[in-house]
Amino acid sequence: QVQLVESGGGLVQAGGSLRLSCAASGGTFRGYAMGWFRQAPGKEREFVAQIIWSGGMTSYADSVKGRFTISRDNAKNMVYLQMNSLKPEDTAIYYCAAKIQVIGTYTYWGQGTQVTVSS
Repeated sequence: QVQLVESGGGLVQAGGSLRLSCAASGGTFRGYAMGWFRQAPGKEREFVAQIIWSGGMTSYADSVKGRFTISRDNAKNMVYLQMNSLKPEDTAIYYCAAKIQVIGTYTYWGQGTQVTVSS
């Protein structure tokens, strides 16, 4: 059973940085796509970034492009989200997610980690 555990959230001032981590277990992950999503209060969950485990191809939401970087560590089964130049509108619960094929819906989710950006 695939398990995803996020960490690294917290409170930061606007313009600051945070790095989120996602520890993945219970799968081989080769061929998986790993993603970060977020949900702000009163809003729907939205896509933030994705990385293909094999090859490392990445994609980003327009709202975070140039500020956030997704990466993975194959040896440690870890996925990271480096967030720079944070804005108050980045405040949300951030979720790590996985899917066993690049095409399709995300089927595995972590419990989320809170990111709060103060102005």
